Amino acid sequence: LEAGDADVIVGIPADFERSLASGKPERIDIAANGVNAVKGSLGMQYLVQTVTQTLAELRSEQGQPPAADPVVVENRYNPTLDYRHYMIPALMIMLLVMLCGFLPALNLVSEKETGTIEQINVTPVSRLTFTLAKLIPYWIIGLAVLTVAMSLAWLVYGLTPVGAVGAVYLAAALFIVTMSGLGVAIANRSDTMQQTMFVMFFFVMIFVLMSGLITPIASMPGWAQAITRLLPPRYFIGIMRAVYLKGTALGELWGDYAALAGFALVFGMSAILTCRKRT
Repeated sequence: LEAGDADVIVGIPADFERSLASGKPERIDIAANGVNAVKGSLGMQYLVQTVTQTLAELRSEQGQPPAADPVVVENRYNPTLDYRHYMIPALMIMLLVMLCGFLPALNLVSEKETGTIEQINVTPVSRLTFTLAKLIPYWIIGLAVLTVAMSLAWLVYGLTPVGAVGAVYLAAALFIVTMSGLGVAIANRSDTMQQTMFVMFFFVMIFVLMSGLITPIASMPGWAQAITRLLPPRYFIGIMRAVYLKGTALGELWGDYAALAGFALVFGMSAILTCRKRT
């Protein structure tokens, strides 16, 4: 359950059969993973019905009435199954997508439309320097907005990360580099703001629908689950929910961090290499 390999666990007490035969059965423990409340609650409900019906049949065979409250349910990591507790960290991700993906792209394309980028093209500024100059302000803005969002989540909803705050910022930094690199790479191949917005919306819709933000990845078809491995938000969403709700350590999420680092490198290099600068 901690590693995310299971959604629901049944705990049968020791000597349960003996207590059942004596007419005073101990209650069975059911632990559900509340990080993904949809899967956890559905699995828990099916399991409660199955266990309750089975115990009722066993007691009926012994001529005993059904036991009252035969199970104890615990929703791990999100005890109240509060929708806000697992959606707020995910919505922070959407802020970073909009700020660090859309804004750098639109800023660059607007300079193309007004013709001011031609002044940069005749300077000795390298493609790396030009790209960093366009991205660094949005990196700073993204981290600042994340700080504000986390503060509001704490002040308004009382939601704070169970794990290390540094783990959140490290993942956010890698994701910001990834999204800004994607935005600039798209802008470098676009001629108008409308074209850039359409392409960015195409990717954003895929990110929203297939990254686990709204629909659990485990409930998708196999081919769709394979595609989600190519989507950077999948890993960032997993990190945010694990750190915020479970308090998972950075070392246990090294695979997700490595994937984000790889995406940051690929999209960052794409932003630099697609920059068409004439000297």
